[in-house]
Amino acid sequence: MPDRRRSLIYWIVLSPLLLINLFPFAVMISTALTPADEVVSGDTQWIPSRFAWENFVDMWQTVDFGTALMNSLVVGIVTTVLTIVVSVPAAYAMVRLDFKGKTAFQTFLLITQMFSPVVLVIGLFRLVVGIGALDSLIALSILYCCFHIAFAVWMLRSYFASIPAELEHAAWLEGASAFHAIRTVFVPMAAPAVAVTAIFTFIGAWNEYALALAILRSSEHYTLPLKIAALSSGRYQVEWHHVMAATFVATIPVAIVFMWLQRHMITGLSGGAVKG
Repeated sequence: MPDRRRSLIYWIVLSPLLLINLFPFAVMISTALTPADEVVSGDTQWIPSRFAWENFVDMWQTVDFGTALMNSLVVGIVTTVLTIVVSVPAAYAMVRLDFKGKTAFQTFLLITQMFSPVVLVIGLFRLVVGIGALDSLIALSILYCCFHIAFAVWMLRSYFASIPAELEHAAWLEGASAFHAIRTVFVPMAAPAVAVTAIFTFIGAWNEYALALAILRSSEHYTLPLKIAALSSGRYQVEWHHVMAATFVATIPVAIVFMWLQRHMITGLSGGAVKG
């Protein structure tokens, strides 16, 4: 079968899935660009009578969206950096080192993934209040790390196991120290898995709502999920054009992270499937 005909068949088969995935984004962008009077009239069209770019300006100024965007960036970056700093050495130790209780530790990490943050939110709230860190973005970031480290370690462990230890042994024979061999041989080969893990960690912190609702109290510390939820919980009328404009802006940083690290995605996701 010619390649062009085969590609056409593939696109026809995949088109329903593509439409389902793009439909929410199409509604979001169309509503964000629709004038307010057309949204409340109930007679909205996919293509509005004019593109209401002022929706983004009004939303940004009226709800102090820039502060929430910066808060989410701080929480996402701090969570990602701390999670990677802790998870990479832990995953390396689980793959390369033999120590007593290793199997029990791996099982413990797996069991922790069965608990939802919602189940633990009351206990974590009392803990944060007890140490005087309520309404702190750093405290929220550390809590996010606690939930993401176990997943990150398991994800990195699968990929690290596919990197031959003989490469590091060869570096040792050339006179390199253990740390130098890890930095120059192991770390570059592990970069795809670290990039994928960083993406999932950043997105998890970026989208989390329940724990942020319990820990953050003042509106100037709100992250994007809390700010967007506040927009959609009006007492008399929900301004959907502002909600969709805020949602569209909130997706941009995640899209940038994906585009920046996409060349590592396939390698990082499939590498751990070779050897677990």
